[in-house]
Formats: sequence, structure tokens, C-alpha cells
Amino acid sequence: METKLQNSINISETTDKNQALAPVKELDAGALFVLKSRGSWLHCGYHLTTSIVGPVIFTLPFALALLGWVVGVLCVTLTAILTFYSYNLLSVVLEHHAQLGHRQLRFRDMARDILGPGWDNYFVGPLQFSICYGAVISCTLLGGQSLKFIYLLYNTNGSSMQLYQFIIIFGSAMLFLAQIPSFHSLRHINLISLLLIIAYSVCVTAGAIHIGMSANAPVRDYSINGTRVNRVFGAINGVSIIVTTYGCGIIPEIQATIAPPVKGKMFRGLCVCYAVIVTTYFSVAISGYWTFGNLAQATILSNFMGDETTSLLPTWFLLMTNIFTLMQLSAITVIYLQPTNELFEKWFANAKMDQFSIRNVIPRLIFRTLSVIVATLFAAMLPFFGDIMAFFGASGCIPLDLVMPMVFYNITFKPSKRGLVFWGNTLIAVVSSGLAAVGTVSAVRQMVLDAKTYSLFANM
Repeated sequence: METKLQNSINISETTDKNQALAPVKELDAGALFVLKSRGSWLHCGYHLTTSIVGPVIFTLPFALALLGWVVGVLCVTLTAILTFYSYNLLSVVLEHHAQLGHRQLRFRDMARDILGPGWDNYFVGPLQFSICYGAVISCTLLGGQSLKFIYLLYNTNGSSMQLYQFIIIFGSAMLFLAQIPSFHSLRHINLISLLLIIAYSVCVTAGAIHIGMSANAPVRDYSINGTRVNRVFGAINGVSIIVTTYGCGIIPEIQATIAPPVKGKMFRGLCVCYAVIVTTYFSVAISGYWTFGNLAQATILSNFMGDETTSLLPTWFLLMTNIFTLMQLSAITVIYLQPTNELFEKWFANAKMDQFSIRNVIPRLIFRTLSVIVATLFAAMLPFFGDIMAFFGASGCIPLDLVMPMVFYNITFKPSKRGLVFWGNTLIAVVSSGLAAVGTVSAVRQMVLDAKTYSLFANM
């Protein structure tokens, strides 16, 4: 028995050494410059946390208001378990190919190698680009709204500045951060981002509990309002909101930043990330819904503002929370620019020349700047982009995060069709596909209902 165990350990160690020493095929400039494999599992945890957790968690009390206590908390819990399992499966597939000497650095590389040619350029690639660039636009919009909120805290007589002006200010700051050369270079920024997530989650939780125990506490009503049809679509929206808060879409690109050998490192990074998720998601969701019940608005910060004359929390507290939020939005924006940056480097940079040569720096500066300008323009033009992003979330995030990992695993490892793993993965893929279809219909319905309020450059 001991001899067998020792042999197993020796084989594992040899595999890891072979992986580290295996010849690496020639990389394109995108993989070589943006997806540098130099990070540790801890850096991976920072990247994962920033890519998944953000101010979108402020919508969780609203999601619970659409679902109720039991279904809402159960949905938050099950989605956490399901996404952890899904992301770990994706990581295991990536590790398997790396051990075979063919490390996949991008989602579209996985699609091409596992599903075949065409899946990378015509399905996974466009889906991932729409999600990531949509996230950049959404964060730019939220950053502008946060700046405006901070401004209005001290300008109670009304603002002469329009929302699009605040969006432009935020976008201007992103012009500089977008020039950070590689994903690995973001590790310190993403550590700060992780700390900011904890900070504003503590603020929101403490604020909600303070309001709930104060004399100004709203009357708590946990019933679900609306007609039967509206309650059904509301429940679908609630589930879609919760699933989207766990969305990532760039797991392979994050794993690509890990220095070889990669075995086991992504799992530890996921544990760091989900420790933050469990701490923040449940505290914000439960405290917010406990305080405001079915009065919970699309973001709990709106509830904190109270009516038009009096906020429910001190101005300095709201200011601090929004500053933390604004700073973390900057980190999210930069991390979701990385897939776009990688494409630009692949198309326009020369991998045979130094990353910081004039030949490579000038195209990088031009195209990354143009990318931010276009995103800022869309955010300013379409301040109702949340409805559009709900559509992308249902039609894009769910397939990439919950369907493709199951398919990749079943094709790569070919588990027995009589076993629990194969049918469990298949069931998750089928149910998630159904949820994506229903969520897409619901998102389109919401866009149609809200269409009468849409106007370009609206001051919302």
C-alpha cells in the first residue's frame, strides 16, 4: 500500500515537472503580452473576486423581494454552490489539457480544441466579447451614476450637471487605467478591489441593520406584490439577477495568469473568492431584505436615500460607501477590458518584438483608448443599459458559466453514462439552457415595457 502511494506521488510530481518543462508552442501577441503566466493562486483569487463580486450585489435585496425569503435565500445558496462547481469543472478541464502539454489560455481556445473549429469565432468568442464589453459599458454607467450621487449629496439645490457629464469624467479616468499592460499587472489593484468589496459590503449591511432598528424603520411586508403574471415574470427576473451576480465569463483567461505548474492553484483561488462571496452576498441580501421587505428597490442605495427631503443615513456614511463603490467599479472596468485588450494585441502587435517597443506601444495606446471612448459614448447615450445587460446576462452569462463547463467536462473526460457525474452535468446544462431562454424572453419583455421611458443621453 505504501509503495503504491509513493509511486502515485512520484508520478504526480513527475507530471507537474513535465508540465513546467514542457515545450510551449509559439504564442500570439495577445497571449504573450496580456495573458502572462506569472501569477500565484492568491493573485488568481484577487482576479476572480474582482471579476465576480461588484456593486451588482446591491440588487440582491430586490431579487429576494421578487422571490420571498425561502425561495430567495435558497436560490442565492444553490447558485453559489452551482457556480463554484461549474468554475471548478472548467479549471479541471484546463489543468488536464495543460498536463498534456497543450495549455489553453482563452475561452475560445477551449471551444475550438474541444468542440471543433467554428465554435471559437462564431459562438463562444462573440458571446464572451458581448458580455465583457457590456460589463465595461455598465461599469462606466454605474461609475457616472455614483459620481453624480456623490455630487448631489453636497449640492442639495439640484445639479446643473447632467449624467452624461459624470460618465465622461469616469471614462476619462479609465483612459489611463486601460493602458496597464497585462492581466497579471492588475494583481495589486485587484487586492485593493477585494478589500473595497468587503468595506462597502460592511457599510451596506451595517446601514441596513441601523435603519431596521431605528425609529424610521419602514413597515416590513414580505409578501410578493402584483398580478399572477407579473409575479411569475418577477420571479424569473429575480432568479436571473441572482445568477448574473455570480457571472464571470473570463475563467480561462484568469487561469492563464497562473505560473506553471497550474494543478490545484485555481481551486485555491476559487476558495479565496467564494469566502468573500459567502461573506458579502448573504450579509447584503439578508440585511437589506429584512429591513425593506417588498419595498426594496433595484439597488439598496436608493432605499438608503429615503424620500426627496431626508436620507435614512448620515451624509458622510453615504459618501464613504459610494467612494468605496466608485473605486471598485474602476477595478471591474479594467479587468473586463482585458479580453478586448488581448484581441487588440493579437491583431495589431508584433509578438517577435518587445512588448514596450514603439512598434507595439503606439497601436496599444490607440486601440485601448478608442475602446474606452466607445464604451463611454455608449454608457452616456444609453443610461438604460441595465435592461440591455439583463438580456446579455441571460443569453450570454448563463451559457458560458453554467452550460459550456458541463459540456467541456463531459466531452473531455467522457464520464460513464451510467454514472451520476454525466447525468448531473447534463441536467445542469439542460436546466441552465432553459433558464437562459426564459430569462432572455423576460429581459426582452422588460425592455418593451420600459421602451416608452427611453431617451438618448437621458439624465437618470
